[in-house]
Amino acid sequence: MAPYRRGTRGRGERISRGRGPNAGHGAGRGRGRGRGNSNSKSGPKSTFYSTRVEEVHQEESEDSPVSDEEALDENVSLSESSGDDVENPGNSFKAYSTLLQSLNSASWSEQHIRKKQKIVHHSSLQDGVEVPSQLRISKGSNDEMDVDRVDEPEENGNVSLEDNDLIDHADEADGPYDTFEQHFAPIDEAELALRLNTATEAKWTTERSILQPGWKSLYVSYQGAAKSCNLASTPLRTFGDCQLKHKLEANAKLNMPSLSGINGHLAACIFRYQDLLFCDRTPVNAQDLRTIICLHALNHVFKTRDKVIKNNARLSSTSASEDLEYRDQGFTRPKVLMLLPTRQACVKVVDAIISLCKPEQQENKKRFEDTYSQSEDQLSEDKPEDFRELFGGNDDDLFRLGIKFTRKTVKFFSQFYNSDIIFASPLGLRMAIGTEDAKKQDHDFLSSIELVIVDQGDALLMQNWEHVEYIFEHLNLQPKETHGCDFSRVRNWYLDGKARYFRQTILLTAFNTPELNKLFGHNMLNLAGKAKICKDRYDGTMLDLGVQAKQTFSRYEASQPLADPDARFKFFTMAVVPTLFKYSKQSTGKGYGILIFIPSYMDFVRVRNFLANSPNSQDVSFGSISEYTSVRDVARARSHFFSGRHSVLLYTGRAHHFRRYLLRGVRRIIIYALPDNPVYYQEIVGGYLGRSISEGKADVTETSVRTLFSKWDALRLERVVGSHRLVAMLKEKGGDTFDFV
Repeated sequence: MAPYRRGTRGRGERISRGRGPNAGHGAGRGRGRGRGNSNSKSGPKSTFYSTRVEEVHQEESEDSPVSDEEALDENVSLSESSGDDVENPGNSFKAYSTLLQSLNSASWSEQHIRKKQKIVHHSSLQDGVEVPSQLRISKGSNDEMDVDRVDEPEENGNVSLEDNDLIDHADEADGPYDTFEQHFAPIDEAELALRLNTATEAKWTTERSILQPGWKSLYVSYQGAAKSCNLASTPLRTFGDCQLKHKLEANAKLNMPSLSGINGHLAACIFRYQDLLFCDRTPVNAQDLRTIICLHALNHVFKTRDKVIKNNARLSSTSASEDLEYRDQGFTRPKVLMLLPTRQACVKVVDAIISLCKPEQQENKKRFEDTYSQSEDQLSEDKPEDFRELFGGNDDDLFRLGIKFTRKTVKFFSQFYNSDIIFASPLGLRMAIGTEDAKKQDHDFLSSIELVIVDQGDALLMQNWEHVEYIFEHLNLQPKETHGCDFSRVRNWYLDGKARYFRQTILLTAFNTPELNKLFGHNMLNLAGKAKICKDRYDGTMLDLGVQAKQTFSRYEASQPLADPDARFKFFTMAVVPTLFKYSKQSTGKGYGILIFIPSYMDFVRVRNFLANSPNSQDVSFGSISEYTSVRDVARARSHFFSGRHSVLLYTGRAHHFRRYLLRGVRRIIIYALPDNPVYYQEIVGGYLGRSISEGKADVTETSVRTLFSKWDALRLERVVGSHRLVAMLKEKGGDTFDFV
């Protein structure tokens, strides 16, 4: 197995971004994109060995220096591993130098003093498959390089003294048609009990509609709601229809004069406080979506603060004999949570917020720019656009940031309990909450979140989706401490533990998956309703490959989702592996260029162990590239595969997501399971086979693709083969093999 150690440019070991139970834990991060290091001093090298792999190592030790063919690698140079830790006795410190260093330690600045991580290592076997070691970080531990640390006392209550002038007096008085007032207005107890009963017992009604050519929506509301509540069907045309603060409306029109196309339908849901799952976020529409969600977040924060301050003034002007009650706040101050994949994504969102509110002063802005922003020009132009958008600039996926608004100032790095908006990656926020002792966890700052925005959900799926689920489980819980709260001002549904039914959740993703559907069904419980908006139909990426390779889709049967992995593996070993043996015997000495693409790391380990230990696969030489393979091993595997030394190469989905390697020597491709991202199918099939054909390494007649699927892969399959082919391929009784040329 590839080693799991400190990355060449990473922060060391921590909770990582793998998917599934225990998946992906413990890998070095390498600037946010999990790269392992084979020369770490942290322990013995836990490299995966088999009989054939050991033979290859013996051959390499007897060979002369590496040939030009073995040094092949346009994109991954061995110089990238220059950060490897190597013992050098000549650099050891003498006792006298150590003494001087300790005497000078008092002059170190405070920023160099960090608490060390308390890391507990766990190794586990699941169903006989080796699982990466899971690292747990104790509550209260800080990273040695924790640039997000805040030393600031917690303020009491939801409003601080410097907020008293926050109100924009140019705004008109709150009206009955203001969507903010409608959503958070006091509600009759009987009506509220009826609505909560429909939500808790899942008594929801659904409505499907075509919003406009190319777009469809699934609207979900509680039983008894008016049909007109499907706000997505009545789009907004300008920001003037959104009941915004006057200052925000003027700035928004400068950035985005109109709400055209699908943006009007999205804005109708967002500004009227309905939950939204949008399944077609792209680099092209990212800026417009960012403007809309940031505008809504600012509008919510400003109106919330204005309402509290106005009511403070009313209470202070009344006599003690008057019995007035204003329930206008939650337990704690933070009201908006934004989950983002990288620090650079956070920079883009913050820049959008600043351009909309235009504060006179920005406190700690220089610190924010130094620790979050980097140039986005370091990636080559041959990388796909979505890759450059996600990993351009600072791609670190461990961060958390609080921002506080006053009338003239935006303060970066405010203490969470003093913040209005919290920006965080799932990993960063989970570490802030704590992951071990439930009694020591601190999630009170999430108790009054009223707006959750998850941007680039598809990218978060490739990190560790368990962190996202963990965060949603800890939203809107009863706080353990009072934090200076005035309970006479707290809304009743907070006191009753029903705040999650009034929370709005906005989830933006490039495509839909079962994990996102689960979040939509189980965690998005807004009584105002929720909508899922996606494309009306998919043409299929298989039509735009650029090569005329034969594409075969083989269906296997699985009775339920939990049985799908075993059914897939059984079909692979019985129907696919025998063809590998046949091709291997026909191509002895030159390799056959068979690439096996496996999205799941757990499936990758299972297939790799089978090929290594099965007596029937002794003649099959293979290499492997996963998200945990070191740079040197990746270069070696690619070189051996291209030269024919290895006939088969195993390649994981997350390795492709984080690196987008341009593999050479591919003649045949086996898709063990379809990727969630349909672009990957296009890049792997069209890109790799097309390159082999253009370089003369393969003839069109000898290239082919074979894909395994079941009925549980419907979402993935539709995006690859097209909507009009989906039903026939899932339900065809006459056969389970479908060929396309």
